[in-house]
Amino acid sequence: MSIREEAEQRELEYFSPYASFSKNSKGRDRYEPPCDVRTIYQRDRDRILHSKSFRRLKHKTQVFLSPQGDHYRTRLTHTLEVSQLSRTIAKALCLNDDLVDAIALGHDLGHTPFGHAGERALNEVCPFGFAHYQQSVRVVELLEKKGEGLNLTWEVRDGIRNHRTSGTPHTLEGQIVRYCDKIAYINHDIDDAERAGILREEEIPLEYRQAIGYSIRERLNTLIHDVIGNSQGRGEIRMSPDMEASMAGLRKFMFVNVYHNPIAKAEEEKAIGMIQSLYEYYVNHVDQLPEEYIDLMDKRGEPKERIVCDYISGMTDQYSRQKYTELFIPKSWQV
Repeated sequence: MSIREEAEQRELEYFSPYASFSKNSKGRDRYEPPCDVRTIYQRDRDRILHSKSFRRLKHKTQVFLSPQGDHYRTRLTHTLEVSQLSRTIAKALCLNDDLVDAIALGHDLGHTPFGHAGERALNEVCPFGFAHYQQSVRVVELLEKKGEGLNLTWEVRDGIRNHRTSGTPHTLEGQIVRYCDKIAYINHDIDDAERAGILREEEIPLEYRQAIGYSIRERLNTLIHDVIGNSQGRGEIRMSPDMEASMAGLRKFMFVNVYHNPIAKAEEEKAIGMIQSLYEYYVNHVDQLPEEYIDLMDKRGEPKERIVCDYISGMTDQYSRQKYTELFIPKSWQV
């Protein structure tokens, strides 16, 4: 019996009957011989971790476009926090923590530079629309490895596709990531907003502090325990109705006071204009795209508008600024 087969057997003996067992995966679009050491979801996690898209997350905005400090979250640190919270819940519920980890690490691979501002910018100009959760799936199915994709399992791709608030993941592991994405960003965005001086703990409505906690640590502890306590022995991941309502209220408060705050978003319109200018330029000059993107149009018949979105959404904040400067700013004006 191989090491992988031993691991699969341990899953059958230890995991909850509601878990997604590696041995029962729906598999990949393209068959590959199984690894003798790693389970199928462990391989997916490794593929995401070693991908170029994952490495670029460290230079992509989470909320603050130009933070002055080293401790603000990036899209990468957000991803790692989602992963850790998700693994904690999965382990407590005896679910497949390798599947949870793969989904969490891959859930934001398709995010644009400049956070949701970049996402809105591309959605406004692309005739096919643009949504980061769909783009994340496109990254792992097509864009990575120069058009080959990562050939991930159905369960991982389903979790990535459905991590948004309105998503409906088909596995409990995917449902965990869907909850933990919100739990993570609400709490770390409060932390970043306090660091930026645009929010004080005392300004958070008392009803939410009484219900969830008076600090980041208390809130995370409360929310995680609530999910675990209400999901044990069930075929779904859930929160108590009161806690879910409190978290939704806190999220709404954050949209009004942080996500739309003029300090946090002071440069947002400039970023949107820059992304849309890059889009219009490349749609009209597709020959200036990197060769691998041109190949996707020539060999797969992908429309140029979609390919331009692929290229721009894959940019980091700094690379998009560099390309904008190169294309639109006279050299004599560049600092």
